[in-house]
Amino acid sequence: MKLTFLGTGTSTGVPSIACECGTCISEDPRDKRLRVSILIEHDGQSVLVDTSSDFRQQALRYGLKHLDAVLITHCHADHIFGLDDIRPLNFRHGALGLYANERAWIDIRRIFKYIFEPSHFGGGLPQVIPHIVEPGASFCLNKDLLITPLEVIHGRLPVMAYRFNDFAYATDLSEIPTETIERMRGLDVLVLDCLRFKEHPTHLWLDKALEYIEKIKPRRAYLTHIAHDVMHERDSAKLPSGVEWAYDGLEVEG
Repeated sequence: MKLTFLGTGTSTGVPSIACECGTCISEDPRDKRLRVSILIEHDGQSVLVDTSSDFRQQALRYGLKHLDAVLITHCHADHIFGLDDIRPLNFRHGALGLYANERAWIDIRRIFKYIFEPSHFGGGLPQVIPHIVEPGASFCLNKDLLITPLEVIHGRLPVMAYRFNDFAYATDLSEIPTETIERMRGLDVLVLDCLRFKEHPTHLWLDKALEYIEKIKPRRAYLTHIAHDVMHERDSAKLPSGVEWAYDGLEVEG
């Protein structure tokens, strides 16, 4: 299995507009962060998690040619607003399965009403096949890729994390319920939300993220959804062994 970080930034991206902090003016490419998204590739299958605001740029940057499915964690703008840009993939390969929880589907149908209730002629529309996911209800895209939706809490909003065999991806969260922690046991790779160093009401910060990593005990952990408070080279020394800041373009295999 291969995981590619298409974006590792917070909702504003890094650099942030009009900011001249050390991270935003850094020339280190690891400090340039598009909005969060990952690509999972396994046994010929390609699965995208979240159509971020930067999806078109990400797809062009990494040479994305096809997808077998799109999974949605939740419907905040930075995670969903790139959905329209799946159209070129539809033109070549047809409709894509779109997986989200019931709460997210309410927002998807509202935000993208024109997809589900078309009212115009001309122009292409994204073609999606809706699927509702439930926490703990695993499904397979093929016999070798088991996907398990897992519920985490983003402030007060239930958000989907996803486990892919022994990889797991959990972004935009402030709490991991005990049941989800138990379902994350035995991971090779955990990708976990970590916005900054200071506390935050709807995201994990470094100390809290490390607490969860210690409870879950993955073999490797990568921190994502990173704000401009974090400078990659400077702040890598603050992480314990086995934990790294993710960066755009990082590939993790297992």
